[in-house]
Amino acid sequence: MPAYDADAVAALAEEQVTRQDRVLPPAFWGRTIAEVLADRPRLSQLPTPLMTLSAPGVRHNIETLARWCAQHGVEHAPHGKTTMAPALWAQQLDAGAWAITLANVFHLGIARQFGVRRVLIANAVVSPLQLRWVADELARDPEFEVMVWADSVRTVEIMEAARSAYVDADARPLDVMVELGGLGGRTGARDLETAEAIARAISESSTLRLVGLAGYEGAVGHGVEETGLAEVRAFLREMAALHERLRKLYDPGVVPIVTAGGSEYFELVAEVLGPLAPDARVVVRSGAYISHDDGLYRRVSPLGESPRTDGEQLVAAMHGWMRITSQPEPGLAIFDAGRRDFPVDQDMPEPQLIRPRSADAQVLPATGMTVTKLNDQHGYLQFGDAEVLIGDELRLGLSHPCTAFDKWGLIPLIDDPDAADPVVVDLIRTYF
Repeated sequence: MPAYDADAVAALAEEQVTRQDRVLPPAFWGRTIAEVLADRPRLSQLPTPLMTLSAPGVRHNIETLARWCAQHGVEHAPHGKTTMAPALWAQQLDAGAWAITLANVFHLGIARQFGVRRVLIANAVVSPLQLRWVADELARDPEFEVMVWADSVRTVEIMEAARSAYVDADARPLDVMVELGGLGGRTGARDLETAEAIARAISESSTLRLVGLAGYEGAVGHGVEETGLAEVRAFLREMAALHERLRKLYDPGVVPIVTAGGSEYFELVAEVLGPLAPDARVVVRSGAYISHDDGLYRRVSPLGESPRTDGEQLVAAMHGWMRITSQPEPGLAIFDAGRRDFPVDQDMPEPQLIRPRSADAQVLPATGMTVTKLNDQHGYLQFGDAEVLIGDELRLGLSHPCTAFDKWGLIPLIDDPDAADPVVVDLIRTYF
């Protein structure tokens, strides 16, 4: 059974671009994506502000983590909420991803639109309306698999009540994983006894099936110094202990899923939980790796600038582009991008290069420049003694993919972000 609907993904190329697709100028409006790409447009033909993805960078990152997971005996269910881009999910699934992880039922609806066959929802679903829709999808498509989380008996009771009043006695059960958390963390049961009680409630319900346990170690870790890593290892050991306690509750034939691992500590998941395989399916859920970045994940990823595991390093594959529009004071330039365009929740954008100012000029490094502040749609560049001119177009390194992709409904995929005038090789549609 295919992991997704390849025809639905291919059909994205037949969508028309409109004035709402701000990455393209008016000359392209009304044309299909395929027609735009047939002309091999260049970066110089696109307006600023702009966010792009590097085609070789994305490919490298997908292949690198797929290879790393295979070598370390863990499965991968990348967090699709990072990109909300079915075309990128397809590349991840083609590279061997076991499932796509999403955050809510709206996301699940997009996954169903593109035929994604196996989905983890890294959250509890307690809306009766949404539970009924999920039940309808399970009934409509016998190949569709979805797993949700529960961190309280009350959650189990809500799911059971909503489903038992709606589905037939012989309907497929909803697969549920117990979520374990940590003190000061996010969601998740705070101790093994509570988690075991939740698992027992799931196993005793008439319309639910216990299929494993989940956790998010990123909510309990505090950095990548040894103290922070030790906190994560301790939490993962708690997950392993819970796995042992739940063995007796699974239906015959169920290979339990044990899943953790965002983009910051996936090497520790393989270290601590990996030995549970093959009696359990150990799944990491890294999502930000697909674009990596020039900030947060460059610092903290196990395959970042200070690697903590074997394998090739990830590369920054997303960039912002902006244009200088004003120089109101000495050493200060204002540019045409702000918080509505680029993420600032972790780090300010990083000036990296200046595109050629004329046809015979070269790409220049953006040395000595610093972005100091972003308003909604303006940015502040301190440039000191560097030469900056009104009209200059600069490339920025960005930090934190999870708050970058959601700002763009269409993202150009370019062949070489270091080139003087990169070629657009694809246009990636997102669904936020």
